[in-house]
Amino acid sequence: MEITSTLRLPVLLLPPLLAALPVWATEPSAAPAYDSTFVRQSHRRAVFQFDQRFSILNGKVVGINGLKGGIEWRGRWRAGLGFYRLSGGVPTRIPLPEGMPAGTRDDVRFRYMVAYGEYVFIGNPRWEVSAPLQLGVGSYYTKFYLPNNSVQRSSSRVLYILEPSVAAHYRIFRWVGVGAGTGYRQIAFTGKRPDDQLSGIIFSGRVKLFLGDFIKVVRGHERLFSQQGLMPAK
Repeated sequence: MEITSTLRLPVLLLPPLLAALPVWATEPSAAPAYDSTFVRQSHRRAVFQFDQRFSILNGKVVGINGLKGGIEWRGRWRAGLGFYRLSGGVPTRIPLPEGMPAGTRDDVRFRYMVAYGEYVFIGNPRWEVSAPLQLGVGSYYTKFYLPNNSVQRSSSRVLYILEPSVAAHYRIFRWVGVGAGTGYRQIAFTGKRPDDQLSGIIFSGRVKLFLGDFIKVVRGHERLFSQQGLMPAK
């Protein structure tokens, strides 16, 4: 009798004990929700992008072509170098130099190198929103198109660039995506400040090549145009 009653006591107490346990202790664990805080990567990887920017200079919308490459840490930090150049000339506000014949057309051009840093503050494997900051140095000059079809140019002058912005991108496939952003370009000059307005709001469009992921896809003989790695875990 003692043995029987000793074995039955835990069985009789089991329902009350189970009822007292929290729900997570009695139910099978659910799959973790899809976290869109940021993209978690435990390693470094190379990033590379074509960066097409637009800006309003001297009242004209112009394009600025750029090429950037760098390293990404843990999916949140990026840093690297880039090069940008004005895709076409911008009509200047500077009076023609003495000696230039009537009918001469002139425009200003510039190019610059940048060091950039970028922080991703929200995103997932498919999309992200980040805050890039670029610091650069470059040069600008003026081209003169004379009525006799000859071309002259002024001497180059140094300029310094600060570009804070906000950007977002969306991956079409694992190794390539498209993006856009907006920000402000602040330019400082050495010597006398020119009459041309080169600072202003910028708008950007970009095609991003995720070089590290592209190499993995090729080496792993994976499908090039698949959605693998971009869909939420079930």
